[in-house]
Amino acid sequence: MTVKICVSFLPKTLTEALQLIEKAEEFKADFIEVRLDCLKDNAELADVANHGKASLIATNRSFNCGGKFSGSETERKKILLDAAKKGFEYVDVELSTPKLKNFVSDLHQLKAKSILSFHNFDGPLSLSELYKVLEKEIMNGADVCKIVTTARHVEDNLTILNFTSGACRSAKIVCFSMGKLGKLSRLFSPLFGGFFTIASLEKGLETACGQMTIQEMKNAYQILELA
Repeated sequence: MTVKICVSFLPKTLTEALQLIEKAEEFKADFIEVRLDCLKDNAELADVANHGKASLIATNRSFNCGGKFSGSETERKKILLDAAKKGFEYVDVELSTPKLKNFVSDLHQLKAKSILSFHNFDGPLSLSELYKVLEKEIMNGADVCKIVTTARHVEDNLTILNFTSGACRSAKIVCFSMGKLGKLSRLFSPLFGGFFTIASLEKGLETACGQMTIQEMKNAYQILELA
């Protein structure tokens, strides 16, 4: 069993982005998610896309999806398409994005793979609700389906892991719960068929509530003799 970890960070400058990629590679991250929400200059995305060896994911979250990007939807999508043109292997875009199928088609024409994301910040979802979201992501051409909920009880981890175990048979799935009570699902999701899980580079650089650091995750997997 191979456990894959994606390190996510939110740089403000090109220099910071390159430095964080180098640090993530030192920890042997399998994927690196570069959040473009706060990047002041997107003109040098090619330098970011070609830096390092790990698979890079471009993400640009708007405020209503828990991100920091304050521009228009047209501007947000343009930045993501530019990231695809410059060589990012994956582009993460929300399931709620207008004209999503067309956008995914544009990404594929640029040789980028799509990660279609759904986030529920209000709490958990039932198994039937989770499968409905998965179906929508598959119908819109997702190469990777990402479904993230929020744990209100420890038991919520069981539902999300049960779903991941079934969903991985029909799609590449990234699925876990946010929040302090969702840490178990973040850690165990890859063991239940998740394509990868997401970690922060270090304490203080979390991009979502409940993220463990990549070193904490690797230590846990070593204790469990899974790494």
